[in-house]
Amino acid sequence: QVQFVESGGGLVQPGGSLGLSCVASETIPGDYGVGWYRQAPGKAREWIASSWTGGATAYEDSVEGRFTVARDNAKNTVYLEMNSLKPEDTATYYCKRIGSSSWGQGTQVTVSS
Repeated sequence: QVQFVESGGGLVQPGGSLGLSCVASETIPGDYGVGWYRQAPGKAREWIASSWTGGATAYEDSVEGRFTVARDNAKNTVYLEMNSLKPEDTATYYCKRIGSSSWGQGTQVTVSS
């Protein structure tokens, strides 16, 4: 089963930017979607964005206009560019192939002054 590894988290001030990466352990043939999710302390994990091989993307309302998903299929990598970060964006961020039940370790994002 293909594994995805997230990286790029860290501490950023409100209003700042941060970029996350999601790398697949192997090349996945055909068209497939990758979703970004996050889980804040004490809250359920939630979907925030998706990216499909053909270029289609989708965003949850609270991140639309601030977060951008991009992908480099040649590198088996999906990126999440986060701008105008808010304290409520603090969470552990995960990526996984849409339809898969396999979760990675995630990467922590903390937005605080």
